Amino acid sequence: MNCPICGKPPAEKYSPFCSRRCADVDLGKWLTGSYAIPVEDTEDEPADPGSEHGADEGKPH
Repeated sequence: MNCPICGKPPAEKYSPFCSRRCADVDLGKWLTGSYAIPVEDTEDEPADPGSEHGADEGKPH
């Protein structure tokens, strides 16, 4: 398996990366959210299930 950032053969010290630079580039992508999986909200599901449909009904205030 080659370095996931640049494609060069990995260095044992930085495996699976080829260098500290590529390891740092990967870390930066994680920290900035570049690797986040996009999510699509559907109209069927409320964003917060407890906030709609009277979740507080019947509870004393």
